[in-house]
Amino acid sequence: MQPEQFLQQSAGVGQAYWAVPAQALLAGLDTRRTGLSSEAAKARLREAGPNTISPGRGTSALAAFLRQFRSPLVLILIFAAIVSGFVGEGSEAVIIGVIVLASCVLSFTQEYGASRAMQALTARISPKVVALRDGRETSLAVADIVPGDVVRLSAGNLIPADGILLEARDFNVSEAALTGETFPVVKAAGLSPPDAQIGQRANAVFTGTSVRSGTASMVVVKTGGHTEFAAIAASIAHVAPETDFARGIRRFGYLMTEIMLVIVIVVFFANLLLHRPAVDSLLFSLALAVGLTPELLPAIISVTLARGARAMAANGVIVRRLDAIENLGSMDLLCTDKTGTLTEGVIHLDACKDAAGQDAPEVRLFALLNATLQTGMANPLDAAIAAGKSDQDNLAGYAKIDEIPYDFIRKRLSVAVRVEGRAEDVLICKGAVRNVVEACSSVIADGTPVPMDETRARAIDDKVRAWSGQGYRVLGIAIRRFPARQAYGREDEAGLAFAGFLLFLDPPKPGMAQTLKALADRGIKVKVITGDNRYVAAHLAEIIGLPHGRILTGGEVSTLTKEALVPRVTQNDIFAEIDPNQKERIIAALRGHGHVVGYLGDGINDAPALHEADVGISVDGAVDVAREAADLILLERDLGVLLRGVDDGRRTFANTMKYISITTSANFGNMVSMAFASLALPFLPLLAPQILLNNFLSDVPSLAIATDNVDPDQVRTPRRWDIGFVRRFMVTFGLVSSLFDFVTFAFLLLVAGATAQVFQTGWFVESLITELAIVLVVRTRKAFWRSRPSALLSWLTLAVGVFAIMIPFLPGADWFGFVALPLPLVGGLVAITLAYLAASEAVKHWFFKRERRPAGRRRRRV
Repeated sequence: MQPEQFLQQSAGVGQAYWAVPAQALLAGLDTRRTGLSSEAAKARLREAGPNTISPGRGTSALAAFLRQFRSPLVLILIFAAIVSGFVGEGSEAVIIGVIVLASCVLSFTQEYGASRAMQALTARISPKVVALRDGRETSLAVADIVPGDVVRLSAGNLIPADGILLEARDFNVSEAALTGETFPVVKAAGLSPPDAQIGQRANAVFTGTSVRSGTASMVVVKTGGHTEFAAIAASIAHVAPETDFARGIRRFGYLMTEIMLVIVIVVFFANLLLHRPAVDSLLFSLALAVGLTPELLPAIISVTLARGARAMAANGVIVRRLDAIENLGSMDLLCTDKTGTLTEGVIHLDACKDAAGQDAPEVRLFALLNATLQTGMANPLDAAIAAGKSDQDNLAGYAKIDEIPYDFIRKRLSVAVRVEGRAEDVLICKGAVRNVVEACSSVIADGTPVPMDETRARAIDDKVRAWSGQGYRVLGIAIRRFPARQAYGREDEAGLAFAGFLLFLDPPKPGMAQTLKALADRGIKVKVITGDNRYVAAHLAEIIGLPHGRILTGGEVSTLTKEALVPRVTQNDIFAEIDPNQKERIIAALRGHGHVVGYLGDGINDAPALHEADVGISVDGAVDVAREAADLILLERDLGVLLRGVDDGRRTFANTMKYISITTSANFGNMVSMAFASLALPFLPLLAPQILLNNFLSDVPSLAIATDNVDPDQVRTPRRWDIGFVRRFMVTFGLVSSLFDFVTFAFLLLVAGATAQVFQTGWFVESLITELAIVLVVRTRKAFWRSRPSALLSWLTLAVGVFAIMIPFLPGADWFGFVALPLPLVGGLVAITLAYLAASEAVKHWFFKRERRPAGRRRRRV
């Protein structure tokens, strides 16, 4: 029976499953507190479908292929073919249709292949959840969760579906994604009123929210498209923030549209004034506009970004959002925690000291009990304590009675333990020394509690400062004895006796200083944001070579306004003792200063900072909420991996910009030349099918640009979209192209005495060869013979170039209006092409030398 049917027929409360007693709900879902059997779950998955909000758009090959025909440029060509067919130009309509189909097939094969590759990559980091199957805890993909599943939840988990809590302990959930409520909401098992709104259902949890603290078990009631999150997503269109790269593409589109409109209108009406046939004039002007536009740009971007994503995956970086590749290449500032990134991340428990600073076996015993018996959030400090357990450590006589889970306000974790045969419990509290001391009223000295006065508190603080200055991370241990009972709460964390210290050591990674220098050489500065105290952070920074003279602490950040924080964050490289909610403020302030900021985080409270950063970066072992908030996932927590990712991102951006710069400049020049020639010549310089064929063939090698080699200087500094640069490049090289087009016109008319068909054929061959050859010149800022293109780009360029010369001599050339060219004429065209390449090489060096000058000086020279 479906959950909805049960709720309506048995419970009598409609869809309000949060108002149904847990046992009745379990019965209606035909499940138990021990979960479903594997066979039952498989059957429900077939019936209910995968637990996803909506199927991926355009995942089928057919849908991807049909999307190619929604392009405005393709629609223009289809319109042109229809017009040709209506006026009796059947052959021209067929030619245009074939070119349209070939372009769409070419774009589809590249774009669909790229999307399949991305699906394979993202599948490697799909979210998991712990559910009870066959009575055992099993790690499952979130998509495999079905109604009736019983799921275990702990701090850092994303809620995988809608359901109610069967049990909960100090369970706090962030519901900002649904309700907009900033602060976590306390959740507990029980009942809520049938008419309770989402934010008032204290016993229910929902897809898209995340666990902030505590532990719980839930029974799943609704999955996939039936969840509250899906309902809201369907009614409110979510628009992701526009990236700098996407903004550049949009502005580039506006630029192309403006130029196209001008060309179409001017050329069409000018030809009408010259008494040219209206249909021919319309087809020519439309083809001219289409010829200007790099219509394969979406496919080129998809292919280039997907190839970049595959290269980054091979280097240990999984891309969750393709646009992030560009932002990674633009990043000039990286903010990161120190643990596991700057340090080895393999934390060792180095010593257990009493309050006097002496080695203390009883403190080690307390730490072992606390770390091994707690069941809340897993963390490396507890793992380090547990790793020190030996065969001599017999904990069999100790039983856990209760637990007060860790949270980010108290910064403490307590476990109540009962020793076999005794009528009292020991509450063992472990956490940040300052927070533990706040809960203490005494200090254990020589085995006896003595009052905690200002002198003893200062002595504890002095010891922590001294050890921190040596690079140790220090936690405090305190205890309190109670008469035996079954439950404990936060109010019991009072009147504790401070027992001692735990000293952890996490040495810096070998070669970290060299890695930081390599990042600096690429124009990326590193800033450390850590919750550790200033002395530990300064000690690490000194070892690895980071500036550490000025440190901004969380206490200072809390006193600064938003405006006052902006200048302060740029003056400091270390932010220590930072509360989780201050990370987002720091990232926002750095972005407000004009930086492109990357943030590397893996914790529960890193999600807001990951969202705020231009590039959110997490690691494969991070908590769910951090991984889902990130744009990139590092398979290894290593800045060396990120460094390779930065280089791959910059190569990807460089190759994308190559296509845009090359095609717009060549096409712009040719289209301007044709526009003028159409007004000066007694015939059209190229027929519409010839223009479209030229544009199609010149795009074939461009698909290999994604594989092209990138010069080292293109990955040395952060790269950002510059629409002004694109415009200047297009106009400069377009005018050079137009100049040699006019030379070609003069040669064909005045020297060769070409007829209309010879002129059209000759210029088709010359314009196509120059468009192909210019790729080899402007793909690099070096002299083109000093920068080797990729093998695929070289061979495709050569093959299409040879084909361009052969076209007039091939069978079927007359379909396009081509005629065979005399060999002397071909030789003249080759000579003009070589001269064009030499001029373009010279102009390239002048152009980039001018671009390297400051903008102000460049404007004055202009």
